[in-house]
Amino acid sequence: MHAVQKLPSYLERNLGNALIVCLLSLLYLPLILHWYDGWLNKSISIEHEYFSHGLIGLPYAAYVIFGQHRKKWQQLKQQSHPLGIILIIAGIILYSTGAFEFVNFSFPVMLLGITLWLKGIPGFKLNWLPLLLIFLATPNPIPYLITPYTLPLQKFIAGVAGFFLMQLGFEASVNQIYLTVNGQSVEVAPYCAGLKMLFTSLYVTLILLHWTGNLRNSKRVVTLLTGAAVISIIANIIRNTLLALFHGNGDTRSFELLHEGQAGDLYSVLMLVAIVGLNWWMDRTEPKQHSPIIKEENHLHE
Repeated sequence: MHAVQKLPSYLERNLGNALIVCLLSLLYLPLILHWYDGWLNKSISIEHEYFSHGLIGLPYAAYVIFGQHRKKWQQLKQQSHPLGIILIIAGIILYSTGAFEFVNFSFPVMLLGITLWLKGIPGFKLNWLPLLLIFLATPNPIPYLITPYTLPLQKFIAGVAGFFLMQLGFEASVNQIYLTVNGQSVEVAPYCAGLKMLFTSLYVTLILLHWTGNLRNSKRVVTLLTGAAVISIIANIIRNTLLALFHGNGDTRSFELLHEGQAGDLYSVLMLVAIVGLNWWMDRTEPKQHSPIIKEENHLHE
C-alpha cells in the first residue's frame, strides 16, 4: 500500500482560505474590473461615478485584510456566527439575479457573511474597517435617490458663487440654482452640487485616519471629518464659480476641462492634498502625548 502524501503544513492550514479567495475572484474579479474601467474611463453611469474613491479604497482594504491583519486573523479561533451562513445565502441569491445593482451589493454581503462564518464576531471586529471601505466603494443607486433633496445645497452654492463674482466686478446674477455671467446661464445641477467631492473627501479622510493610527482618537476623527467636509464645500463653490466664469466668457475648452476633463481630476486631487495638509497641521499643533511605556520607565527609575 502506498502512503498518502500529505500537503505541506502551510498549504494545509491555508487551503480553505485559498479556495475561498479563488472562488471570490472567479465571481467578482470581472465585476471589479468593470468598476475600475468605468471609473478610469468615465464610461460608467453618473451615479456609479460617485464611488470612484474605490480606486484607492479597494486596494487599501485588501492591504489591511491580507497585509496588516493576516496574522491576527490566523490567530483567531474558528467560531462561526449563524448570521454568516444567512448572509452567504443572501449574497448567492443577489448574485444569481443577474441584476447589476443586486450583483454589486452581493459583494460586500458575501464578504461579511464569510467573515462571520469563519471567525464570528471577533473576525468582524478585526476587519470592520476594510469591510466598511468595501461597502462604501460598492456602486449603488443611493446618489440617484438623494438628488431630489440636494436643492438647498444647490441654491447655497449658486448664491455664494454669484456673490463672489459680483464682488470681483463681474456682471453676474443668481436665480435659484441658475448662475448667470455676461448673459450666459449655468445650472448648478444636482450632480454638480459637490456630493461626489464630499463623498470622496470623507472616504479618503477615513483611510487617512486609519493610516495614521488616529481612528480611535474621537477628537481627531470629528475634527478631521468636519474639516474635510468644509474643504470639500469650499472647493466646490470655487469650482462652480470658475465654471460659470468660463461659460460666461465663452471659454468652452477651459469649461470642459474643469467640468469633466483632466483639470477637474487634478482639482479633486488638490482638494485631497488639502485634507492631508490639514491632518499634518493638526499633528504639528496638537500637544504630544507621552507613551505609557516611557511613563512606566520613568516611574521605575524614580
